[in-house]
Amino acid sequence: MLNSLYPAARSLLFRIDPERAHDLSMAGLRHSEKCGLLKIISAKSPQKKISICGLEFPNPVGLAAGLDKEANTIDALGSLGFGHIEVGTLTPVAQAGNESPRLFRLPEHKALINRMGFNNPGIEQGIRNTRSSKSFRGILGINIGKNKVTPNELANDDYAYAFEKAYPHADYITANFSSPNTPGLRDLQSEDSAARLLETLKKLQSKLHRESGRHVPFALKVAPDLDETQVKGLSRVFQNGGLDFLIATNTTLARDAVAGHPNADEAGGLSGMPLQRHATDIIAQFHSVLGRDIPIIGAGGIFSAEDALAKKAAGASLIQIYTGFIYRGPSLIHEIIRAW
Repeated sequence: MLNSLYPAARSLLFRIDPERAHDLSMAGLRHSEKCGLLKIISAKSPQKKISICGLEFPNPVGLAAGLDKEANTIDALGSLGFGHIEVGTLTPVAQAGNESPRLFRLPEHKALINRMGFNNPGIEQGIRNTRSSKSFRGILGINIGKNKVTPNELANDDYAYAFEKAYPHADYITANFSSPNTPGLRDLQSEDSAARLLETLKKLQSKLHRESGRHVPFALKVAPDLDETQVKGLSRVFQNGGLDFLIATNTTLARDAVAGHPNADEAGGLSGMPLQRHATDIIAQFHSVLGRDIPIIGAGGIFSAEDALAKKAAGASLIQIYTGFIYRGPSLIHEIIRAW
């Protein structure tokens, strides 16, 4: 029933400001879940279990970070059928993000541009929000980042602080060092910087594992705007540093595919259909070096089962959706699971 209702809801939501529409949608989902409405109207998802990094995912479809920035809508989103949900990005200290307007639709291209800037309540409040989740039985990922005011030379301290806070509550943790909306953040993707960040988090992971007896794997999330030399260099870093798994990709700064659109020149990361082929190519490039030693979660421009299967063929073990979910709704989740 929800699948049939979604096109009408989207039509109404697309008539108002994108960020306002997002806030209304998330609030509506939380209210519907609390009153039991989602249990009535949501279709039960088929289950296709997939195991990576010691985690058993109920199905291959996850929600990418950035939608549930405050980690307060986990149960409602989980009821739609996601096998894993990645919340955040959460930073050590709460921050408001960039000035509005900061989210733009490009419906002719099935795309979004955002320059949100890691707006979030901070890691400690975010963790408190995750603890209010009662019914979600999938895999919970917590996406962490550095605060805007933290200089890059101190970035690892931010990641380590957030990592340690998230560790007891996450099934996995993702370090986001590829958002284009925090100045200088993508500089951390240089081989030297990435190696230092990976070393910092692996040492902390080992320490927390010894103390808790619980192993929480972690991922790094990379940008699509990498050339072949950068992909090969980062792959060596990931192999040498013992990265658990990789998420590819984040949003792109490229605008070739949307040139001429009124919003094309807005600053920020472009997501959706224009990213599809390039993200798949980046996955294939990383997979050609990493093989199955470092699993990849594929993201970027997934609007159909065929798009998801293309990511799988390129080497992805799982996929995540965001913009495709905004345009297609919950039916996309079930369609992909059935085809996988």
